[in-house]
Amino acid sequence: MTFGLRSATVRFGETVALDDVTVEVPAGSVVAVVGGDGAGKTTLLRALVREQRLDGGEVEAPGKQDLGFLPASSGSWASLSVRQNIDFVGGIYGLSGAVLDARRAEVLEGADLTAASERLASQLSGGMRRKLGFCLASVHRPALLVLDEPSTGIDPVSRIDLWRMVSQAAAAGAAVIMSTTYLDEAERAGHLVVMDAGRVLVQGSYEQVRAQFTGTVSSGRTAVRPQWSWRRGPERHEFWPVGQTPTDGRVIEPDLEDIVIALSLQRTTA
Repeated sequence: MTFGLRSATVRFGETVALDDVTVEVPAGSVVAVVGGDGAGKTTLLRALVREQRLDGGEVEAPGKQDLGFLPASSGSWASLSVRQNIDFVGGIYGLSGAVLDARRAEVLEGADLTAASERLASQLSGGMRRKLGFCLASVHRPALLVLDEPSTGIDPVSRIDLWRMVSQAAAAGAAVIMSTTYLDEAERAGHLVVMDAGRVLVQGSYEQVRAQFTGTVSSGRTAVRPQWSWRRGPERHEFWPVGQTPTDGRVIEPDLEDIVIALSLQRTTA
């Protein structure tokens, strides 16, 4: 089973938020959507769960009973305890009795939240609350799991926990698509979708995205052409299209962050 969007277009007035976007999310896989602010990541995910109407194209997704969605907000109810949050959402999806008890215990253990089950969600740390949000999105074992920046702003240990839970959900057969601002963790996904201004610049496995990237990236203290450069730590990285040779700095092997920025610059600067 494969879900996704086909030739999806979304407009907000004069702004095109999605421009003929096609993305596939096969069962048992993790797809990571990356890009800067305004790239269209959240609009893509909201369209996939039918919370955003398309102006063109098609949505291929299961019904709400087989969907799990973690929005960019906490995804839980602050005035309810961890247990009450899970029981409330589980009940919405028809879980009850021993089945709900077993599933609650399973997701709490997986999120390392068992000891916090009676705490109010408002009393949890940011990382714990995002993990609770994941539990709520996945408690009913959805066929399609959609996560909007699940690890943004949380501590490194919680990021590891979240990625473990994401991997386990995919291994159990769920189709998982997530947006992320952390390009190092995006490289763990089986499929990358690089977006900018509502368009897909490139997609594929990390190896495929790297192989499709053309040109050279150099690194130095200063940039020859500032409009083609960006800061990475104490140095500036600079993109050189095919046929141009770096005149300053040293040539480096670009990582995913370099590739994403260079592709965006090619679209806006060329």
